[in-house]
Amino acid sequence: MSTPSGGRVPARLRSLLFAPASRPDVLAKLPRTGPDGVVIDLEDAVPADAKAAARPHARAAGTALATAHPSMAVYVRVNAVPTEWFAHDIAEGVAPEVSGVVVPKLESPQQIETVVDALERAGLDHLHLFAGIETAQGVESARELFRAPVRVAYFGAEDYVADMGGVRTAHGTEVLYARSRVALAARLGGVLALDQVVTALDDEERFLADAAQGRALGFAGKLCIHPGQVALAHRAFSPSAEEVDRARRLLAAYDAATARGEAAIAFEGQMVDEPLARHARAVLATADE
Repeated sequence: MSTPSGGRVPARLRSLLFAPASRPDVLAKLPRTGPDGVVIDLEDAVPADAKAAARPHARAAGTALATAHPSMAVYVRVNAVPTEWFAHDIAEGVAPEVSGVVVPKLESPQQIETVVDALERAGLDHLHLFAGIETAQGVESARELFRAPVRVAYFGAEDYVADMGGVRTAHGTEVLYARSRVALAARLGGVLALDQVVTALDDEERFLADAAQGRALGFAGKLCIHPGQVALAHRAFSPSAEEVDRARRLLAAYDAATARGEAAIAFEGQMVDEPLARHARAVLATADE
């Protein structure tokens, strides 16, 4: 049996699949579609009167999944810091073998300190924090929040729009600013950022279009709420064969030019200099992973 690496930060998270902690049968099936990471959810997916009973399931599933699938990131999402359930979730629902703890609706550095204290009391201070940015205040404070021990974050569009009193639309204009701000703050803070959910479970085109926009904004992967979305997320957040081929050809031409002392070249009708070469190197690095 493989030994889990509790607290490790994943190299990549193209997909993060959620399942309710109250459903051990569903939790056991989480690895079937090959997600890069999974979340055992004690928050939105579990009603208030079932949270206490769900905690032992979350802890047991965390140990089992992390031990059996060491290459898959395993997280537990607890309830938000101000809630009555938060402290009990940390103390009773989080196994030491998991990768980290997802804390939703984070809004201030003081809340992070509360989480750190709770983890220390539970003997879980080796775990990193996965920050959920889902409110107006969270978006405003993202730059302050994205520091150690926060290593991963996500933008939650549904809760953000509800907090704003806005209207959620298919085209997503209402979240573009907030989504972009979270991606920028994550880049500046060295935090891996994951993009919003797509609630239209049977609309592959909508998922892929939304994921393409998220990738363009700088997100590294997608939150998934259905197993069928995992493969779509992998497709969207992995470079295509055409992208990889073009990146290789572009770098070959650019490297030859720089060896001749040229700083910019024309490549297939496009001007290429160091920033575009750097992007091509990133494409190849992602493909190698």
